[in-house]
Amino acid sequence: MAKTILIVEDDTGVQKYLKELLLDNGFSVQTASDGVQALNSIQKLAPDLVLLDLGLPNMTGEAVCAEIRKKYPDLRVVILTAKDGVLDIVQGLNLGADDYITKPFVADELLARIKARLRYQDGSDTKLEVGDLELDNRSLTVARGDKPIQLTPQEFKLLQYLMSNKGRILTRDMILNRVWLYSQDIETRVVDVYMGYLRKKVDNGSDHKLLHSVRGFGYMIKE
Repeated sequence: MAKTILIVEDDTGVQKYLKELLLDNGFSVQTASDGVQALNSIQKLAPDLVLLDLGLPNMTGEAVCAEIRKKYPDLRVVILTAKDGVLDIVQGLNLGADDYITKPFVADELLARIKARLRYQDGSDTKLEVGDLELDNRSLTVARGDKPIQLTPQEFKLLQYLMSNKGRILTRDMILNRVWLYSQDIETRVVDVYMGYLRKKVDNGSDHKLLHSVRGFGYMIKE
């Protein structure tokens, strides 16, 4: 069954191009021209992924993204926008977007990123690997080399998010949005605490560290 993508874009020319591109590549496509219409469409259609512009009338794309993350935490959101400043990108990702692509864009890259997010959503990427660390989404097990690693459910979700974004810096706000769904009762320092737990279990005793702090930004996992 074809995956459904909701395009949220107020520029009719860009919206038409994106719709044709996605239809030609086997997706089912719906469109919305403003933020309010987008949220109503999500409620009615339950799309698999939202392709979201930020410069929308009536309701900003940032507000739409934040609302999606609150109400539909598992819905994939890919921001596609002309806002290409570093602060814009960081803000978009901090709101909980799964990816951020700037205009003008390369069609093949856009399609590749959409497909990658959908694969992770439907469990096609059953096993995640970074170096000799392996996480199995089906059996919910983790091992480094031949050594099993016992994780709590929250530690597992954190490691899963890091590994699915291998080589990408994740800010504390991004992690809170995805792993803790940004509960008002949770402070950003809880991320540091849990990263400490993960380090002890994943990197302890290994000469090759996989978990890294990025000063002033957040964390990442890389080989």
